[in-house]
Amino acid sequence: MLLLLVASLTLLSSAQASSKVAGAWYAGWHATGTNAYPPSKVNWDKYNTMYYSFATTTSYVNSISLEGSDGLLLPAFVSEAHAHGVKAHIAIGGWGGSVYFSSDVATAENRTAFTKTVVDFVEKYDLDGVNFDWEYPNHQGIGCNIVNSNDTANFLSFLQELREDCVGSKITISAAVSVTPFRDSDGNPSTDVSDFAKVLDYIAIMDYDVWGSWTSAVGPNAPLNDSCAKSSEQQGSAVSAVKAWSKAGMPVDQIVLGVPSYGHSYSVKPTDAFVSGTKTLASYPAFNASNQPVGDAWDNTGSVDACGNYQGSGGTFNFWGLVDGGFLNSEGTTAKGIYYRFDSCSQTPYVYNETSEVMISYDNAESFTAKGEYIKNTGLLGYAMWQAGGDYDDILTDAINSAM
Repeated sequence: MLLLLVASLTLLSSAQASSKVAGAWYAGWHATGTNAYPPSKVNWDKYNTMYYSFATTTSYVNSISLEGSDGLLLPAFVSEAHAHGVKAHIAIGGWGGSVYFSSDVATAENRTAFTKTVVDFVEKYDLDGVNFDWEYPNHQGIGCNIVNSNDTANFLSFLQELREDCVGSKITISAAVSVTPFRDSDGNPSTDVSDFAKVLDYIAIMDYDVWGSWTSAVGPNAPLNDSCAKSSEQQGSAVSAVKAWSKAGMPVDQIVLGVPSYGHSYSVKPTDAFVSGTKTLASYPAFNASNQPVGDAWDNTGSVDACGNYQGSGGTFNFWGLVDGGFLNSEGTTAKGIYYRFDSCSQTPYVYNETSEVMISYDNAESFTAKGEYIKNTGLLGYAMWQAGGDYDDILTDAINSAM
């Protein structure tokens, strides 16, 4: 009995013992305030990797900033992660934090300086890895990013120099990437990223925000597949993204699938929401773009972005927000009075409240199970979820861990 007790105390959780990446981004700005999610709330044994988000680029190549992400919390985050056997990484960039990536790596002098900046940051906070979330090389993201036709080549040169550093050679280096390979100097997806595979431990494909308030119709936020959809409805998916990246030279066992713990909301009239004459939810219905429903308690009701431009509500609902909002019950399944559809092509669900006329495209346990099985069957390295605080009672995390 004593031996069994000792064995049970020393066993790692399946997620931590796995050779697969079981990861999530941790949004530092949600550590306090409404529905606070401090590091102490993380169910650490569900993961083996966590990315603190975000350190952001600045106009000064010798500096990266934690402003807006509760920089004082980072040491506690690292301590909590290490105490639970989880690798603590820093994510640099993000949608609003990539403004100066291009200039940081534009010249040999800047690349050397930025290498030192990153290495010093890693050593200061005792980090195990760096996740570069440049959105995007040679492709405008938020609207005011510096963009250079040589961004991708310069990024590669920087990563090569970082790898040659004595600290950089020992840490895990990854990149959060789009569903298509980095843009080449002509602005087209690169056909050869094999040199990136030599310096990156892995890429994490952000297979989410594929459809949203900016698209022509309601569509899947994070489609697993879209090859079964009409050509006009093929905006990108996990399957097509993995195919594109692997064809360009990124081995599948160096690809992590980015998965979302949130969904997007739309204002949809009942006449558009349902198939005519039925109460069956229609696929790709029209929506009222001028009436963006506000999301859950973490959704911005309106703020100024990194470019100084005012942005209205994003309309995002985290998985817990779908429960709080009455769309789902505490088991993560459809609440009473809510209409539901599971799209067999994208392998993602939709819910609709006919009274409020709000439709949400999101991910649930069934879609996370499908993605976990895809990761396992395709030989991908694992998953990374945006974000750790978005789950409810670990329903999504448990589903993908079990399947993977």
